[in-house]
Amino acid sequence: MVFSSLMFLFVYLPVVLAVYYVVPLKGRNPVLFAASLLFYGWGEPVYLAVMIASIAVNYGFGLLVEKFRAEDKKARRVVLLSVLFNLALLFFFKYFDFVIENLRSIRLFSSLKPLGLTLPIGISFYTFQTMSYTIDVYRGEARSQKNFVTFGTFVTLFPQLIAGPILQYRDLDDQLRERSSSVSQFASGVEVFVVGLAKKVLLANSVGALWDVYKAAAAPSCVGAWLGVIAFTFQIYFDFSGYSDMAVGLGRMLGFEFMRNFNYPYMARSITDFWRRWHISLGAWFRNYLYIPLGGNRKGRARWLINILIVWAATGLWHGASWNFLLWGLYFAVLLMLEKLFLLKGLERAPRAVGHVYALFFIILGWALFGLEDMGACGRYLAAMFGLSGAPLYTATDGYYLGSYARLFPILILACTPLGARLWHRLKEKPRGALALILCLIALVLSTAYLVDSTYNPFLYFRF
Repeated sequence: MVFSSLMFLFVYLPVVLAVYYVVPLKGRNPVLFAASLLFYGWGEPVYLAVMIASIAVNYGFGLLVEKFRAEDKKARRVVLLSVLFNLALLFFFKYFDFVIENLRSIRLFSSLKPLGLTLPIGISFYTFQTMSYTIDVYRGEARSQKNFVTFGTFVTLFPQLIAGPILQYRDLDDQLRERSSSVSQFASGVEVFVVGLAKKVLLANSVGALWDVYKAAAAPSCVGAWLGVIAFTFQIYFDFSGYSDMAVGLGRMLGFEFMRNFNYPYMARSITDFWRRWHISLGAWFRNYLYIPLGGNRKGRARWLINILIVWAATGLWHGASWNFLLWGLYFAVLLMLEKLFLLKGLERAPRAVGHVYALFFIILGWALFGLEDMGACGRYLAAMFGLSGAPLYTATDGYYLGSYARLFPILILACTPLGARLWHRLKEKPRGALALILCLIALVLSTAYLVDSTYNPFLYFRF
């Protein structure tokens, strides 16, 4: 089940909200835990056992860390076991077959066979969250959770379960124990959710169909290759940020406040700036639990650069068990190192337009690498982008698609900027409230009509 589905919008969500607000305050975490397990199990009930096992083991690790707090060596061992358990779980389901497939090219391992297991939905997200729990308890940044259901609610919380934002336990600890709700908070949550739904359904889905055309093309033209990857650039942003907005909105409806996951990333003036704005919760996780423990930039330039490479290799592989994701992570590692060593000060002094063009050029190239998992297809596509594939520079098909999407692209461009938000906040509060209701109803009706009429409703981060 995904948020942008009729089943979720008109059956699951209304029922969960009704039950959640009918039960006493003490019953709300159990309701969320049960509802979240149902949400997860709807798509793949076989993996509920994996999730519950993860919850139980990490719950126990948290209690042991608390027990051995006075004995640092024992506490560290528990944390290490916790990290190894979560990484082993992630490796087995996400990377085992990838390793086997690559080993099979060596004669000694040619008899090995991949398991062919499907990837449990959201495992990359909830394993990172459970790792943050024991680490935060060890660091004294959060209290261990004695209530199993409350801890299970943290791990399974359905608004952010399958696509984030990645919650660090210390940021949610107090809210899990006690939270309040109000009509204004709920209304704000509805607004944010509907905006996210419109971004996902009306924008991401619409432009995503264009990327599918060029991604499948055997020999796209130069213009077509750029048109396709620009479409993907818009699709992945509105798909993922729309889903993150829906998660934040749902959280508010339930009395939670989640961190913002995107901050107009395509307004960035450098790659460094872009990664401060894109998937903010993932960047914060790697910074707090990998980059800083490795030493960050405190142990000399050489170690600093190695740390960047390690973090970005891990970031790439986190996205998927494929060589293109690893190369994508290393690609951005190199760009970030070049900026930190040579380019960043110059970019900050340069006119804004120069920084924007520079950042967008390399971001779009990065999305081509990200979006094509087959390395041969990726190489051919990149060659086409630079007119090196032997295909024409422009075809009549490109003209057709340019004309077909001529009205959508300006909307996509404007929606990537903060202009709309700035104009919105200039309105006085009273007319803004009435207008928000009208716009939300229009967006909900249009999104519903799209979902009823179309079968095209992919969610790009669903498999991560």
